[in-house]
Amino acid sequence: MLIGIAVTLISLWYGQNHGLMPVAASTEAGEVDQLFNLMMTIGTGLFLIVQGTLVIAVIRFRRKAGDETDGPHIEGNIPLEIVWTAIPAIIVLGLSVYSFEIYTEMGGLNLMEHHSAKPVQVAYASSGDETSSYPMLAASGLGEPPDEVAQDADVTIDVLAMQYAFVMTYPETGIVDGAVHVPVGKLVKLNLNAQDVIHAFWLPEFRIKQDMIPGQQTSLVLRATREGTYPVVCAELCGPYHGGMRAELIVHSLEGYDEWQQQRLAAAPMDLSTAIAAASYKPDETDAEYLAHFEQPMHLGMAAEHLEHLQPSHVHHSQMDVALVP
Repeated sequence: MLIGIAVTLISLWYGQNHGLMPVAASTEAGEVDQLFNLMMTIGTGLFLIVQGTLVIAVIRFRRKAGDETDGPHIEGNIPLEIVWTAIPAIIVLGLSVYSFEIYTEMGGLNLMEHHSAKPVQVAYASSGDETSSYPMLAASGLGEPPDEVAQDADVTIDVLAMQYAFVMTYPETGIVDGAVHVPVGKLVKLNLNAQDVIHAFWLPEFRIKQDMIPGQQTSLVLRATREGTYPVVCAELCGPYHGGMRAELIVHSLEGYDEWQQQRLAAAPMDLSTAIAAASYKPDETDAEYLAHFEQPMHLGMAAEHLEHLQPSHVHHSQMDVALVP
């Protein structure tokens, strides 16, 4: 009983204090972290039980000095085998149901057309097609495009992925930028498009990721809960310099976001085609010339005075991080 209590307390403590997840910066991150913490709690308990049993068996049933006899013949224990098979099965089934519930609430059931059942959705993908390719899911409310969520978005950003960079366009203001700028606490919709191959828009601190597919727009909806600068990572192998395809998501205060907009609008405008040309991979460049872009941030021709408001990433070649700094 004491061993069971100790294993339970250790598992519960470590499940909540493992420190393995990055900082949570969105409304949905809490649900994902709760699932991860539960799995860590269960995994820690099972680890302690299995390894503890092995250690006890090695010590208690070790061969005594001078004992050359055979070990006892053991036929097995059917009830015990049923128990240790049923318990993991129940755990796996429970985690599957719990994770599926979170997955559907996040909008992961259908890559192109799903949406969350929650009033405030954090992540979804939409094809813009009113007809779901999954009639049964559409009838249950899971396969229909989330038009009401899109209409409620406070900020809309068009994100274009190319080898090997992200370029962001803000349709309401015409701003073109190499970073995602959002106001804290506001609902933000990202329209994701790929120019060449399949990419993936991943925000580790937001616990969301979405594929970016050529010729097919996908979307994410997010609500940042804390100010700061967070990495945007391409999580789909998209070519030899995939490891360097990174950008930043900068969460401003409401006043800071308005200030950033006004400063950018007052600066010389940058059109999308120019930004794409500046960010695109040049086939005639040598590897050394192209890799140099990963050490020095790519600037989209913005005024120098605006750099003080950002935190550009200066990264060594071996990390292959790229930042398009406004």
